[in-house]
Amino acid sequence: MSATAVRGPRPLQGIDRVAALLMTMGKPVASRLMQYFDPDEIKLVTRAISDMRPITTAQIESAVEDFATQFVAGANVVGSPGDVERMLAGFMPPEKVSEIMSDVLGAANHSIWDRISGVSETIIATYILKEHPQVAALVLSKVKPACAAKVMSHLPEHVRNGIMRRMLTVKPIVDETMRIIENTIHEDFMMNLARNAAADTHARIADIINKMERNDMDAVLQSLASTRPKSAEILKGLLFTFDDIVHLPPRARTTLFDKVPPDKTVLALKGTEPEFREIILQSLGARVRRMIEQELQGGEPSSQRDVQEARRAITDLALDLAGKGEIELNSGAEDDAYVR
Repeated sequence: MSATAVRGPRPLQGIDRVAALLMTMGKPVASRLMQYFDPDEIKLVTRAISDMRPITTAQIESAVEDFATQFVAGANVVGSPGDVERMLAGFMPPEKVSEIMSDVLGAANHSIWDRISGVSETIIATYILKEHPQVAALVLSKVKPACAAKVMSHLPEHVRNGIMRRMLTVKPIVDETMRIIENTIHEDFMMNLARNAAADTHARIADIINKMERNDMDAVLQSLASTRPKSAEILKGLLFTFDDIVHLPPRARTTLFDKVPPDKTVLALKGTEPEFREIILQSLGARVRRMIEQELQGGEPSSQRDVQEARRAITDLALDLAGKGEIELNSGAEDDAYVR
C-alpha cells in the first residue's frame, strides 16, 4: 500500500488554520483575539470562516497538539456568514460589520449553492421533503441544473410536479431577505451535514469492529476507551454482537432465524449457556427446534472457527435486516432479556 493511501486528512495551513482555531475557541475568546487583527487580516479570516468546509477532529488536533484533549469531543467544525457576523459584532461597530459582511457575502453567498450542489442528491431530497414546498422550490432553483434534475428523480411524482410549478413562479427576492434565507439554509443544511459525517464515521468503524473476533473487538474498544473515551462510548452503542440477539424482541428473533439455515443455527449455538440457547430455541418452529436440539445433543464437535463464522453470519444478517427496516435491534424490550 502506498503512503498516499494511508495518509490522514490534509493538515490545515495558513489562514485556514487560523479560521478553524477561532471557530473552535468560540465567540467570546475569538472576539477578544480578533481585536488585535488589522482590517486586512480580519477580511482574510472572515472570508476563510465563511468558506470553511467541514474540519475533522484529526486536523484540529494536529494544529493544536497541546490542547488535544479539549478537541477530541468536537467532531467537525463548519463556518457560515452568520458565524462571521456574530463574531464581529462582539467588538466592532455595526457600520464596520456591514462593510466587512458585504465583502464576505459577495463570494460566500454564491458558494453556498455550489456547496449544496456537490452534496448527494438523496441527502438533498430528504432535506427538502421535510421543508415547505416553497423552500424546496427555492433550493432547487438555486442549485446547479444537473443537481436539481437528480434530486427531482428522488421525489414522489406529486411532490415533484408541485415543486416544478412553484419554481416557475419564483419571484426575485430582495438582497437582505435572500441573505437571511441563504444563511439559514447554510447553517441548517451544511452544519447538519457535517454532524452527520461524524456519525457516519462512527457507523463505519462500528461496522468494521462488528466483524472482528470477540477478543480483537474487546482489545480495540479498550484501547479506544483509554484515548478517546467518548468515541468508545458511541461505538459501544452502535455495536451488535451475537450475544445481543437474546435482547431482540421475540418477533424480531423469529424473523431473523426464519432466514437462518438450521445447520448454521446448530453451529452458532454450540458452546452457549443453557439460558441463552433456550431463548434462541423459542424463536424457532416446533419441528426445526426438535431437529436442532437433537443435533446439539448428539452432533460431532465443531471447530471454534466454524462456530465463530456461523455466529458472525447470523449477526451480519441481523444488521442487514435492521438496515432494511425489517427488524429493530434496540426496542427497549425487557420481557425475556437474558442477563449474562
